[in-house]
Amino acid sequence: MAEIKDPENTIIIELKYGNVVIELLPDVAPQHSARMKELARGGEYDNVAFHRVIDGFMAQTGDVQHGDMEDGFNIRMAGTGGSSLPNVPAEFSKLPHDRGTLGAARSANPDSANSQFFINFKDNHFLNGQYTVYGRVIDGMEHVDAIVRGEPPASPDRMISVKVAADA
Repeated sequence: MAEIKDPENTIIIELKYGNVVIELLPDVAPQHSARMKELARGGEYDNVAFHRVIDGFMAQTGDVQHGDMEDGFNIRMAGTGGSSLPNVPAEFSKLPHDRGTLGAARSANPDSANSQFFINFKDNHFLNGQYTVYGRVIDGMEHVDAIVRGEPPASPDRMISVKVAADA
């Protein structure tokens, strides 16, 4: 496992394939980083499906309203919901959407990010300046690569648990 330099700003996502360790970037996107930690600490991301997984592009998850595979799961609605918290305004930066970066999913409104996020399978620089980058995978990208593809997947994978490393 990669060395965790800042446990308070590191997320551990448990997948059936193994753990994915994400270094959050609070200096770049403080509100997005804080939101992810708040939802992780509340258990909101546990059992949430990867509802949109496009080969050669990205894996999207985080719909805590419709994507919880243990509570009210609706694959047709997954990707349309968020948390009960207010949306987070865009925190665009010069950081590129490289392989393994975490981006905030949103609607057409740049300030509509809430709970959903995606992990880039490859460099997706056409997203630069349009979606907030607020983390990067530092260990376990091979587990992200193994996530079942589909829009939506017939049998979606899920985040079994999501924890802040400081609490794990």
